[in-house]
Amino acid sequence: MDPLSDVLSLLKPRSYMAGGFDAGGDWSLQFPQHEGIKCYAIVTGQCWLAVEGVAEPVLLKAGDCFLLPRGLPFRLTSDLSLPPQDARELLRRRRAAGTGVGLINEGGECFLVGGHFVFNGRHTSILLEALPPVSHVHKEADREALRWSLEKLVQELIERRPGCELVAQHMAHMMLVQALRLVLAQEENDGVGWLYALADPQIGNAIGALHSEPAQRWTLESLAQHIGMSRSTLALKFKQTVGASPMEYLTRWRMLLAGDRLVHTSQPVSAIAQSLGYESDSAFSTAFKRVMGCSPRQYVRDQA
Repeated sequence: MDPLSDVLSLLKPRSYMAGGFDAGGDWSLQFPQHEGIKCYAIVTGQCWLAVEGVAEPVLLKAGDCFLLPRGLPFRLTSDLSLPPQDARELLRRRRAAGTGVGLINEGGECFLVGGHFVFNGRHTSILLEALPPVSHVHKEADREALRWSLEKLVQELIERRPGCELVAQHMAHMMLVQALRLVLAQEENDGVGWLYALADPQIGNAIGALHSEPAQRWTLESLAQHIGMSRSTLALKFKQTVGASPMEYLTRWRMLLAGDRLVHTSQPVSAIAQSLGYESDSAFSTAFKRVMGCSPRQYVRDQA
């Protein structure tokens, strides 16, 4: 798999919900702090998005998509001057009344759909820390890229055919992946982190090589030769774009793989260590504790 698929597969969603709401007239909803990523798109109408700690509110129009990966409280509103209502309480009352997917008042002026994804593990920051607190996907070409999955998601939420909840969850997941692609393409010149680095052909190839063969005894020189760069240029550019050296990144990726295998397979520590390029259990355990903050045995206990 490619690095983005690798990471999303490793950070298995603990839960994910797909849904939407329909609002009309004057309205303002306050959403609390959340885990994971929220990814929503505007189907019809427009509204304002104000995220706590972000200076400027964002005007969202039909076809726009936004990502909220940091869990910050936020407000969606037709008018920034309106006092907000508690979104959780309002949506709870609507669901209790049998309104289905959380339709607020069926006013039809502004319709949003999307998903909320919460991931497993203590190290989901490998994905979330690479993203800004709010990402706004609004270019026409980007809207077109999202349109198919968005239209299918809306269709499932409205028609409510058998199996609609499962299909809607998968469509929301597709929308998330597509939105992440667009975000890294939009911010490739400014963002720092492995996600943005994937947009750089040379550094993206270096990350891909480390992911495809994590057990190989990579050195800075062998990695530089593999992608056709000098050692010094690779070291400088990798650090600038990823925020870590190639060997630091490799060690962290190996430990994330190890953590997943410790929890989800019956492999002993010695077999996991060897499969990731470590000749001794002690060297592996030392690296694991340095990166993950605890011993392999403690990690398994904490995840149980």
